[in-house]
Amino acid sequence: MKKTIHCYISGRVQGVFFRATTREQAMLYGVTGWVRNLPDGRVEVMASGEEKQVRQLQKWLKSGPETAHVMKLECEEAEYLDYGRFSVR
Repeated sequence: MKKTIHCYISGRVQGVFFRATTREQAMLYGVTGWVRNLPDGRVEVMASGEEKQVRQLQKWLKSGPETAHVMKLECEEAEYLDYGRFSVR
């Protein structure tokens, strides 16, 4: 089953290679979508793919790369859309 999630990640998540590492993980899991920094210091992620792979990426987002400190992860399901690839915005 295909699904899309829309997530916001708070904490020390900017300037710690969070976006680049998220892209690497998404590509590893075969997930499409995008990741971007927000002006308020959070990171936003849209991720689409097979449910199992999307859940694996969501689980990884709870901690992020070693240099990050995730304090809060908020995700909700969104309308499914295949983005074709995973990009950093």
